[in-house]
Amino acid sequence: MLEFADSHCHLNYEGLREQTEEVLARMRAAGVRRALNVCTTLQEADQVLGIAKAHDFLVCSVGVHPDYEDEVEPSVDELVRRGQDPKVVAVGETGLDYFRLKGELDWQRERFRVHIRAARELGKPLIIHTREAPADTIRILKEEKADEVGGVMHCFTESIDVARQAVDLNFLVSLSGIVTFKNAAQVHQVAQELPLDHLMIETDAPFLAPVPFRGKTNEPAYVVHVAQRIADLKQVPVAEVAQKTTANFDRFISAQLA
Repeated sequence: MLEFADSHCHLNYEGLREQTEEVLARMRAAGVRRALNVCTTLQEADQVLGIAKAHDFLVCSVGVHPDYEDEVEPSVDELVRRGQDPKVVAVGETGLDYFRLKGELDWQRERFRVHIRAARELGKPLIIHTREAPADTIRILKEEKADEVGGVMHCFTESIDVARQAVDLNFLVSLSGIVTFKNAAQVHQVAQELPLDHLMIETDAPFLAPVPFRGKTNEPAYVVHVAQRIADLKQVPVAEVAQKTTANFDRFISAQLA
């Protein structure tokens, strides 16, 4: 059986946490051998870590999502402390979101910098959320020397040019179920033009279920459909997509990007 890895999911979110063991059983049955459970608030960090510790095929991250403006700001020290656990393989998700939030966003940019500094101190890669903020995202990554640890641009929806800039900074690009959507032309271009050496696949479960499950609760088992769509766009066997993206995931969680 082919082996896949889901580079980004939220197993503690509503829709998945009520049936964790069943979700993980379906994931394994589909050939998805590993997954990264991503943290979005410090309040959930212990729960996220606990799920990862309960299963040898799961790892996790620590971080505060850029959309959550009412969260207590994390410090470098707290992120580093929480990131010491060997099950915590990355810092994030962090980044910039100018789509959901408007107005004065200096706090968001500073939160982003704090995460990068923590990642560099830990020597662990970053999980980046960027939406309608490509220039500032790349600029801050450069200013904070994020290339020293690298990371992943998760659920990527920006242009191929931004993807190449990210690759130049030792970042992988992760494609989600959006790549299966008919009108996602920009994401299709990234899938076609960016070499597999720089790609990972993800679900972002419970969100963004791929076709043919669009509109339903997403889960890690469905990452297989993301891989198949990338294979179709690249006109290569899905086995090649599975092998390359899983190898990239293993490099990522081993902090071997930079």
